[in-house]
Amino acid sequence: MIKTIQLIAIILVLSSSLLAQTKLSGTAQDQAGEVLIGANVFLKDTYDGASTDVNGFFSFMTEEEGEAILLVSYIGYEDQSVTLLLDGSPQSIEIILKEAINKMEAVVISAGSFQGGTGTKSEVLKPLDIVTTAGATADIAGALNTLPGTQTVAEEGRLFVRGGDGYETKTFIDGMQVLEPYSTSIPNTPTRGRFSPFMFSGTSFSTGGYSAEYGQALSSALILNTKEKSSQTRTDLSLMTVGLELSHTQSWAKSSIAAQGAYYNLKPYFNIINQSTDWLREPESAQASMAARHIVGTSGMVKAYGLLSTNRFSLYQHDIIDSSEKNLVDIKNNYIYVNTSIKNTLKESWTYRAGLSYTDNSNEILLENEAITENTRGLHIKSTFSGDVTSWISLNTGAEVLYSESKRDYVRESDGFQDIVSFQNPLFSGFAEGDIYFSNNLLARIGGRVEYAALTNKFYAAPRISLAYKTGEYSQVALAAGSFQQAPVDNFLRINNNLGFERADHLILNYQRVTSKQSFRIEGYIKSYKDLVKFNPTDAFNPAGYSNGGEGYARGIDIFWRDNKTIRNADYWISYSFLDTKRDYRDFPTKSVPTFASKHNLSVVYKHFVSNLKTQFSGTFSFASPRTYNNPNSAKYNASMTPVYLDLSLSISYLATQSIIVYASVTNVLGRENVFGYTYSNSPDSQGTYVGLPNTLPAPRFLFVGVFITFSKDSTLNQLKSL
Repeated sequence: MIKTIQLIAIILVLSSSLLAQTKLSGTAQDQAGEVLIGANVFLKDTYDGASTDVNGFFSFMTEEEGEAILLVSYIGYEDQSVTLLLDGSPQSIEIILKEAINKMEAVVISAGSFQGGTGTKSEVLKPLDIVTTAGATADIAGALNTLPGTQTVAEEGRLFVRGGDGYETKTFIDGMQVLEPYSTSIPNTPTRGRFSPFMFSGTSFSTGGYSAEYGQALSSALILNTKEKSSQTRTDLSLMTVGLELSHTQSWAKSSIAAQGAYYNLKPYFNIINQSTDWLREPESAQASMAARHIVGTSGMVKAYGLLSTNRFSLYQHDIIDSSEKNLVDIKNNYIYVNTSIKNTLKESWTYRAGLSYTDNSNEILLENEAITENTRGLHIKSTFSGDVTSWISLNTGAEVLYSESKRDYVRESDGFQDIVSFQNPLFSGFAEGDIYFSNNLLARIGGRVEYAALTNKFYAAPRISLAYKTGEYSQVALAAGSFQQAPVDNFLRINNNLGFERADHLILNYQRVTSKQSFRIEGYIKSYKDLVKFNPTDAFNPAGYSNGGEGYARGIDIFWRDNKTIRNADYWISYSFLDTKRDYRDFPTKSVPTFASKHNLSVVYKHFVSNLKTQFSGTFSFASPRTYNNPNSAKYNASMTPVYLDLSLSISYLATQSIIVYASVTNVLGRENVFGYTYSNSPDSQGTYVGLPNTLPAPRFLFVGVFITFSKDSTLNQLKSL
């Protein structure tokens, strides 16, 4: 009997406990009606709670009674509390969270900047575009030259931005400046970037008004971010008409290492495709690179990258008047680049970044009676801190040292004359800029740089400001202004190392509308040049003839439209740039339009994937209005004009098997002979006329065919994204 009473008592206690429990359930969503996945929902001062599932739904039981406070939190939204009365009856709660000031979703600084890659809010040009754009030949600068603000200077291969010379654009990898980012070439032969686009996860191409973190660039900053730790082990083999590449990536839980070797030889290709260049030794190069990644803690990352490359070529340059007379040019280039960086999250929302990069570039040049050795070395050390001061103010600040040294050794073999010129150029810089979020719709970025040039013992200040206002869900306007400075190029500092910084002041107004599948932007700008290097061409080696007396201007409008929505399985973009520019610099006798500037530039890029054929087709059309060149037979300087530039390039990518890709491309399929100017004889002929020859590419077309093979345990891996 006693046991029966005890059993009944236990059952009554348990029943009472169960009856006292309350079931709480519901959904969590934002103000736009989008469900919030992984939101934390819990009762204050208890352990009772749950997280929302993929449908934004939550459900849990609680034994609490009476009045209770339900708390809901989600990253990027303001915390919310709901007062409940718990009486044992099930309750359904609908939670709507209000968006907090969110730096990922709020208005962003857009004036002058094109961004693309993993993690960017508005991808205008993704990394994949670099290697699938016809005519770009998998070169970063080649793809960026289809964007507005760039000038078509096809015989150079470098980036010329908004009336700026090629040296006015600087390249940064993981925040560190790269010296000599382009391979060595000869006149009228386009150079290529030294770095494979496959190593980068994101690209930020600024045509002006860029962050105070980056300096020593008058016109543009190309900011490249390398990939994070690889999650897969794979081997890739590339067989191409210009050479071969072999790479292997090994992945572990917290680390990965990737190594690549490449060899290129253009002799077989030139034997098939005739060239106008009189080659003695066709371009031949080899390179090896390695990238290591290691995860530190929960959010830190250590990166290390190294590249070694060597290339050599030799040719004969023929006299303009008497082509039977020729001079030997032999060039050998050796290049070393090392980049290490660390990034880690400190207390709360602060991030620490530090990096070190080293560059060693050497050119050995042999002429008929001369030997020249040029060497440039650079060391860049940088440290930055960034984070939130308050919920509406964030700060990015740091300091850096850029040490470079340049040496030129000239020997005249006929009489043994030798001239050695060298200098060191340490630059010490500090920067700070703050982002002030007045709301999710209004943002101001205010900051600047201070730089000290030890070579001239001078300080330079470069204030910068940007504003952006969100006019709609997908649209915004932005304004940017600032001062940008740069040390003169090494060739001038070797002669006169007392030259000061050159300067350009930018003013940019921008409107853009960006959705997930369409992008439109229009941007107007005014750029004023001051303190450009000037010298007397008749006495070019006299230091006294050099000064910072040059000046100029550039103004224009850039328009960009991209659409991968209207046509099924198609992606296309259209870029147009209008440029009005003049400058008086270097050996110019008067202010005039520089030879690299064209008033109108148009690019149309189209890509179409045919799933049944497992093939992507791509085409690029480029147009540039006539450029100026100087004809010594004319009384006016830089008054002659080239014909218009036209180019239609095509490419095709075919997925032969899951692990084999066949790729082919051809530039200038119509075979138009584009003329980039004229090279004239040093002295007039018997009739008093300077004889000129047109500057054209060595061949009207460039044909490329490659087979790309991937070896991996994951049979779905291939190099299609690389094409």
